[in-house]
Amino acid sequence: MKFIKKLRSGLLGAWKFFLKIWNHKKGRVGIIITGFVILVAIFAPVLTKYDPYDYDVTKGLQPPTAEHLLGTDKNGVDILTELIYGTRISLLVGLASGIGVTLLGAVLGVVAGYFGKVRSTIILNVINVMLVIPTLPLMIILNKVSSSYVMMIFIFVAFGWSGTARMIRAQVLSVRESGYVRAAELSGASRWYVMRRHILPAVSNLLIMNCALSCAGFMIAEAGLSFIGLGDPNSMSWGKILVRAQESAFTAGLWAWVLAPGAAIFLTVTGFMQIGYAIEDICNPRMVKKNAAAKSFSKLDEKSVGRVFAAMDDIPEPECATVDQPRKETIT
Repeated sequence: MKFIKKLRSGLLGAWKFFLKIWNHKKGRVGIIITGFVILVAIFAPVLTKYDPYDYDVTKGLQPPTAEHLLGTDKNGVDILTELIYGTRISLLVGLASGIGVTLLGAVLGVVAGYFGKVRSTIILNVINVMLVIPTLPLMIILNKVSSSYVMMIFIFVAFGWSGTARMIRAQVLSVRESGYVRAAELSGASRWYVMRRHILPAVSNLLIMNCALSCAGFMIAEAGLSFIGLGDPNSMSWGKILVRAQESAFTAGLWAWVLAPGAAIFLTVTGFMQIGYAIEDICNPRMVKKNAAAKSFSKLDEKSVGRVFAAMDDIPEPECATVDQPRKETIT
């Protein structure tokens, strides 16, 4: 029964937080975009009747028609079908890498910030080492071993958690000194209890924001690495579509072949970033008020500012009480 109550409470809290994001202007835009992309990835076989791996060179480089809305590539594959099926790989790499980096960085950041100086020093030294390791040459070398996207996700997670861990550690150090955490420790609560009931809930919103922004960054990284030839050549992703498009899209005049995957990457990344910005506004209301005040001041023109200062000049100065100066007696 306790497990069911905790699960129900957790789901209710998640639903309330989702409603907060939905009621935010940026969050609603981000949820609509990312939700649409996820639905496209799930129902890809329903949305198109073509197979992205069914090659027919006799139908290659056809312009957009009613049958092929974006045309066909040099292998005769429908470009719209490639775009729909490419959503799966691009979204999988972004989500898996973002979630993996967030979880690993959260665990190490909490341990470094709450469980003593020795652990903190060790983890900080590891973070400093990870930050100086060149990821791109390492990926090129490991791509010779395995060109699958699983290897790409592994490298993203293994070498991308350091920034998240550093950020979470700083937040945990701040929360650790708060009054309710000190009260829980003085009452005899164990460290694991304090971490589970107080530390993790305090940094959970920050983790969700970091996860959303990380997913956007890793989707861009996947497209860039696929564009330079890394990744599985037999799998379809938006980056692979751009690789194939650069060979013959411009000479054939198939601009949709290039613009469509670029627009898909841009919209999906924008969706994740809007969710991240919405969570940042929800978790940091002071920043929202500061930005609102700055926007209000920026809308004032020179005439309005001049009238404000003119009104200030018209305010009469307060009369100061005069103190009679003592007479100087002259001695004759």
